[in-house]
Amino acid sequence: MSENKTQMTEADVGAFLASVEPARKSQDAQVLDALFREVTGFQPRMWGPAIVGYGQYHYVYKTGREGDFLATGFSPRKAAHSIYIMPGYANFGDILTRLGKHKTGRSCLYVNKLADIDLDVLAELIAAGLRDLETYWPVKPS
Repeated sequence: MSENKTQMTEADVGAFLASVEPARKSQDAQVLDALFREVTGFQPRMWGPAIVGYGQYHYVYKTGREGDFLATGFSPRKAAHSIYIMPGYANFGDILTRLGKHKTGRSCLYVNKLADIDLDVLAELIAAGLRDLETYWPVKPS
């Protein structure tokens, strides 16, 4: 079996966040970092070149494929912040209706800028995502 393309690295999270362009996106990313640290209680780690992750879990699928992945996190992408709420199985529609302007993918939330959303609701969503993930796979610090 092949390994996950996205692996945890030793890269410096602070240096990565400071290097994000434009400056407004970097400031938003630093706000997200503080929020994720507060909600999760985990120190961030880089996953691949551009994902900041908090906590991790080990999964084993019925197919036999297994690996490790970030429990939650974000990436300050050029178009929008990608916010990862794993594993993406639960219906968080009641929370999302209160969040503000966003788009969703399977286990990803896209936000153009933090001014578009309610950060207290995002904190609630992050916590709910971790609780949901824990029902499938144990979450631990990374």
